[in-house]
Amino acid sequence: MEHKVLFTDLDETLLDRNKSISKRNRDAVTKMLDQGHDFVLVTGRPIATARIVVKELGLMVPRCYMVAFNGAVIYDCVADRVLAERTLPMEVAKEVIGEAHKAGIYVQTYQQDTILTECHSKELDFYLANAKMKYRLVDDLYVSLEKEPYKIMMIDTEDHEKLCRFREQNPSLMEKGNCFFSKSEYLEYCPKDTDKGSGLKYIANFLNVPIENTVAVGDERNDIPMIQAAYVGAAVKNAHEELKQAADYVTKGDHEEGAVAEVIEKFILNEE
Repeated sequence: MEHKVLFTDLDETLLDRNKSISKRNRDAVTKMLDQGHDFVLVTGRPIATARIVVKELGLMVPRCYMVAFNGAVIYDCVADRVLAERTLPMEVAKEVIGEAHKAGIYVQTYQQDTILTECHSKELDFYLANAKMKYRLVDDLYVSLEKEPYKIMMIDTEDHEKLCRFREQNPSLMEKGNCFFSKSEYLEYCPKDTDKGSGLKYIANFLNVPIENTVAVGDERNDIPMIQAAYVGAAVKNAHEELKQAADYVTKGDHEEGAVAEVIEKFILNEE
C-alpha cells in the first residue's frame, strides 16, 4: 500500500453549514489514519481558531498536520508545534493598510489569536459569525502591529466589485505579496510566494512523500493553488466554478453529503 497524504480545506468542504464534521467524513478520516496515511487541514483561518477545530475533530493525533493562514503557517497537530512560517514585511503591511483606508474598505489583521481592527462594523460581525475569535479595537492598525503579520484581510459584504477594483488598481501590492479572494467578501494579502499550494509542497517534502501520492480537495478560489499542486485535485460539488474548472475531479456530493469521504474512498483507500 502506498503512503498517501490528503489535503483538505475546512469550511464548506470538510465541515457542513453548522461547522460540524459528518459521521461519514469522520469515519473516512479515521480509516485513512488507521491505514497509515497522513491527513492535512489546509485553511485560511488563523492557527488559533483552526487549532480549536482540530481538537474538536479529535485530530490531535499522529499523522495529522495543518496549513493555516492560507499557507503562511505549517503546524504539527500532535506535537502542537509550528514547523514553518512566513510573514508580510512591515513596509508591505503598511502600504496595504494605507491603500485600504484611502479606498474606504474595511481592513483587519491578526496578532497571535486576536483580530486587530479599527472599528466594530458589519464586516467584523460577518467575519466573527464565520470564525469565532477574539478581537481588539485599535486607533491605528499599522502602529498596533507588534510584529510582521501573517496576512491582512479586506472585507466588503455588499460590493464584491469594489474589492475587485481595489485589486486591479493596486498592481504593485500584487507584486509585493500574494493577493486572492478566499470568499467573495474576503480579499486577502499574504506573504509573497505563499498560498495553499506552497503549504502542500512543504508538507509533502517534510514527510518525504512524492507529489504523485498527494490528493487535495477544496471549494474556493484560494484552494486552486492547492489542487493544482496536488497529483489529484478535487472540487466539492458546491465549489466555486473557477475551482471546478481547475480540478481533476468534482465530487457527486456536496459538503453536506460527505464530499471529503467520497474523495478519501476514491483516491486514498481504493487500491484498484
